[in-house]
Amino acid sequence: MATRASIGIGIVGAGFLARARARCYGKASGASARIVAVAARTEQSARAYAAQHGVPRACASLEELLALDEVDLVDLCVPNHLHRPLAERAARAGKHVACTKPLTAYVGQDLDQGASDEEISGRDRRAMLAVALADAEAMVAAADAAGVQLMYGENWVYAPAVTRALELVRRSGAAILELRGWECHSGSHSPYAKTWRTSGGGALVRLAAHPLGAMLFLKREEGLARDGRPILPVSVTAEVADLTRNPALDGRNTRVATGWRDVENWGCAIVGFSDGSRGVAIGGDDSLGGMESRLELYGSNCRLKCKLSPHDLLRAYAPDAGVFGDAYVMEKVDSGAGWSTPIPDEDWSSGQQAMCSAFVAAAARGRPAAADGRLGLDVVRVLYSAYVSAAEGARVEL
Repeated sequence: MATRASIGIGIVGAGFLARARARCYGKASGASARIVAVAARTEQSARAYAAQHGVPRACASLEELLALDEVDLVDLCVPNHLHRPLAERAARAGKHVACTKPLTAYVGQDLDQGASDEEISGRDRRAMLAVALADAEAMVAAADAAGVQLMYGENWVYAPAVTRALELVRRSGAAILELRGWECHSGSHSPYAKTWRTSGGGALVRLAAHPLGAMLFLKREEGLARDGRPILPVSVTAEVADLTRNPALDGRNTRVATGWRDVENWGCAIVGFSDGSRGVAIGGDDSLGGMESRLELYGSNCRLKCKLSPHDLLRAYAPDAGVFGDAYVMEKVDSGAGWSTPIPDEDWSSGQQAMCSAFVAAAARGRPAAADGRLGLDVVRVLYSAYVSAAEGARVEL
């Protein structure tokens, strides 16, 4: 397929993630990219987004956006339960699709609409796995059938620290023996994050999905570089918990988010790979001090530590929280007092900007993105197998 000079992007959604996409597509390198249309839950919110970000067209519906010839790539910045139906509709319309993580989630889509929160979160974990996996497979199949690309919005794959680490692993010829990764902060205060019905799980789905996606990608690339065959996940062992149910917590000694209803605020998955290596992915809502996103690689002849957040490009000190006023420091940090790490450009260091550039390049050149639908499918398989493991207290073979 010939390279296209310009790619028109249609954004679906108008919330936090959609605003981040507006920043990142505006700085995308390579082929020219422009957000040409937006559709959201209400036409009013679509119009507000369009006015704020200079988008020429606010659509009253998804169908209106998909009918536009100038839209080449549809970026789904929507809740988990909408990923499959919207991706399938976009693919059928001949549009490339970018979908945020997780690719799919179990939110009771196989139950009656009137199912209670208890029925959804109490569903057998193997049934959850089957449903989430079927949705992910359907998304991949829809893109394949339409001849378009399904791109998976895992920014860790594109983070500068991770891409540089992969380059060094290749130069060293190392076998990656172990990976340890975690994303932790003090917890979401959104009520949508605290119920299975609206989030599809807890800290594993919301946070551990990031290091897990990077691990699966790195092992896949290691195998392809060595002998042309990807190294795949073959087993998972996991535990989950709501650590705020500790009876010692009270209103005076607790600064992490509480009120988790039927999801975990901490989860750990140990992944076994086909070459015998291991990966440990942790997601936690119990960590004060701002977002912490780390990935460590233990190679047979080297060791690498990736710091996505925080990092020390800039350090600042303030004797009290009011010194810097309302200046943004970094995600999830609750005070600018003392020493802090005001991140100069989170979009760059987190990989969000490079990810959007890669999506544009993939659409322009007709070549798969590094983080594609099949990576998202593998992440879903491991995540929900981890829930099976946690529920049954046993290792699950993939």
